[in-house]
Amino acid sequence: MSRRAVIIGTGHYLPDQVIDNSWFEDKLDTTDEWIRSRTGIERRHFAAEGQNTSDLAIRAARAALDKAGLQPDDLDGIILATSTPDFTFPAVATMVQAGLGMTRGFAFDVQAVCAGFVFALANADAMIRAGQASRLLVIGAETFSRIMDWTDRGTCVLFGDGAGAVVVEAQQGSGESTDRGILSSDLNSDGQYRELLHVDGGVSSTGTAGHLRMQGNLVFRHAVEKLARTAHTALDRAGLQPGDVDWLVPHQANMRIIAATAQKMQLPLEKVVLTVADHGNTSAASIPLALSVADGEGRFKPGDVIVTEAIGGGLSWGSVVLRW
Repeated sequence: MSRRAVIIGTGHYLPDQVIDNSWFEDKLDTTDEWIRSRTGIERRHFAAEGQNTSDLAIRAARAALDKAGLQPDDLDGIILATSTPDFTFPAVATMVQAGLGMTRGFAFDVQAVCAGFVFALANADAMIRAGQASRLLVIGAETFSRIMDWTDRGTCVLFGDGAGAVVVEAQQGSGESTDRGILSSDLNSDGQYRELLHVDGGVSSTGTAGHLRMQGNLVFRHAVEKLARTAHTALDRAGLQPGDVDWLVPHQANMRIIAATAQKMQLPLEKVVLTVADHGNTSAASIPLALSVADGEGRFKPGDVIVTEAIGGGLSWGSVVLRW
């Protein structure tokens, strides 16, 4: 027998302010058609003034706990992925802990940019396998609208704000690929590619938050190759093949990357959960947000094999294979 980390609840939250592509037409040399054709994005959500990353995360966390039928003190800990924290410190996770009224356990943040949720989920899996925790809340939450350069049409049209969360619980399995829960993960980073996707500010460098900078064409090339490879690696570790996959839940960066990755994995788009048109790129929030949307629509069935994969600044990339 072995301990498995099984998802028992999902939830998400999107700010009320919806920004259609037409919003950018008066501000930039761009059009709705240009954005749609190159990214697949039609709209995104922006946090309101005074609405912080922790506010979004708390709303998503409550939704996931409600779905799981749990109270905050039923949790052993919170792992939160973000690149846009409220403050330099404390961790956003601790503010979520306080906002939920959780009086026990631990809370900490993970920073791997768009791959952050995959890294956080892999950490939760490891802690549950090791017996350090039995129930964990794993969150991805971002307010990327706060680090946009509104004169750069190559980046500012891509990103949105939001939060997604899952509750994972330790359950006993046989140790085989037929078990429910997280079956395998694969995590990677290569710091030599930092300049391809980064923010040009920071506490110890400029003393400012900075703005997001991206070399889009080069990121695209790395993304397609690395995402397909990490998914195959994780499937191999789980003892599964691409033909066993029921759903791909990718990081919602843009439609071209998603379609190219699915093609490399020999998966039809009918097996891919897509939310990029409505949410844009919400970085670490995109995978848990997509999981919650698909779960709410009843698309996942017990026993379905799901692959999640993401790549972000660092470069950092990885995947998780799980059985619903």
